[in-house]
Amino acid sequence: MNASAKRILWVAILAAALTSSLAMGIRQTYGLLMLPLNAEQGVAPWAFGLAVALHNLVWGLAQPAAGALADKHGSGRVMAFGGIFYLLGCGLPALFPSNAMVIFGIGLFSGLGVACAGTGMALAAIGRLAPPEKRGEMIGVASAGGSLGQAFMVPLVYNVAGAFGAVGALGTLAVSALFIIPLARGIEWNAATRRVPAGGLAALPALARRALADRDFALLTGGFFACGFQLAFLTTHLPTHLALCGLPPALGATALMLIGLFNIPGSWFCGWLSGRVRPEAALGVIYMARTLAIAVFAVITPTEIGTMVFAATMGFIWLGTVPLTSAAIARRFGVADLGALYGVCFFSHQIGGFLGAASGAALLEIAGDFTAFWPVMVLVGLLASVLNWLCRPPAPAGVAA
Repeated sequence: MNASAKRILWVAILAAALTSSLAMGIRQTYGLLMLPLNAEQGVAPWAFGLAVALHNLVWGLAQPAAGALADKHGSGRVMAFGGIFYLLGCGLPALFPSNAMVIFGIGLFSGLGVACAGTGMALAAIGRLAPPEKRGEMIGVASAGGSLGQAFMVPLVYNVAGAFGAVGALGTLAVSALFIIPLARGIEWNAATRRVPAGGLAALPALARRALADRDFALLTGGFFACGFQLAFLTTHLPTHLALCGLPPALGATALMLIGLFNIPGSWFCGWLSGRVRPEAALGVIYMARTLAIAVFAVITPTEIGTMVFAATMGFIWLGTVPLTSAAIARRFGVADLGALYGVCFFSHQIGGFLGAASGAALLEIAGDFTAFWPVMVLVGLLASVLNWLCRPPAPAGVAA
């Protein structure tokens, strides 16, 4: 790899880390705004829960199309549009706070924003730019850098909401999203030259059918459902769960911040690991570790110390699934259509995210707490471990060049 290619790669890694920091960091803060929006603007918890659930579903629906466009035209251009969508997603409910506008803004526009500007786009670009022997590690570096925003945005939003209200916090998120647009210029602004050109949107249905016909890709996709289900529930409802347990309101923000901080070394480690072990086997271990942590947290009485230990543990394996899943897809199918194929797999993740956020909100309305939800979280995680451990290594012809 010559000096010019190395410089392009490291500029792209830095830009990918910053853009995904903003895109993923913004959505990480939504759970902090449910109760303040209800108290200050009368936005019902069911409406906010539905908005976050729709956000996850729209993200999943849009991710394959965004990935296919990025594969053909360059990730940077698609990510710049993500910044615009995010501006609308947070700005509209800030200007016109209501049940309908929260559902419309956060549910629709911010879902499109994270699909276009989130880690899927950034890491697919890095996967194409990095040499095969360093691909997993470079994806892990970009993913780890992207976790900085999750750690930074949570205390920022918590303090802005305390000083200027939830509407002020949403306005801050909208302004922050604008920075995605210039940063995206450093990430594969033009499509990379490939021996096999990406097919774009027209080829997406056939590509999805071919990939899902592969038994092991289908198992990998099924396991990714659990990741979305567990993480969307925790991101959306953990602060409310802690408040219902009588713990200090600031603990929810602290927990989300710790998740982001510990996700930095965790994402790097998982990216490094993906080049040394079979990614599907490592994913099975991650889902099992995450599920054990959830089970322990569910059966003990929540305390401040216990919550912080849980958050740190979950943070270390929070988004480690992303570089490992990307590496597993690249090993099986190559990198020409990595954005689209990751999007197909990620759709399962976001169906899980929709159900995790929405069913948590529904349970809160019906039962007044989340007690009945924890056993479901455990069962879903156990199933994901089994599905990934059933995956077979790819045939030699499927190894990326």
